[in-house]
Amino acid sequence: MALAGKGALVVGLVIAVVGGVGLEMAWFGWVLAVLGLIVGYVNVSDDESHSFLVAAIALILAAGAIGSIPVVGGYADAIIANLVVLLGGAVLVVSLKGLLATTKD
Repeated sequence: MALAGKGALVVGLVIAVVGGVGLEMAWFGWVLAVLGLIVGYVNVSDDESHSFLVAAIALILAAGAIGSIPVVGGYADAIIANLVVLLGGAVLVVSLKGLLATTKD
């Protein structure tokens, strides 16, 4: 199962970069979201959830400033936008796991 999570992360990163450099396909968003769900469910443990959520929020907030970098800003902005889609699915799963764990107590 851990191998599937690592594979989903690697495939998601490759799709995010490929889509960011101009080879965007209509189905990339859906695939990134589904891969993000797999990554969040398999790769992020309960002990890592807090730091993962903080890092994801930091990346989402920093994404707005990346586009102002000269020459590579447009590409970097598109890659980060794709990463945000990938992380969105993972953040959703990790957040729901945290909420369920909180309500069990």
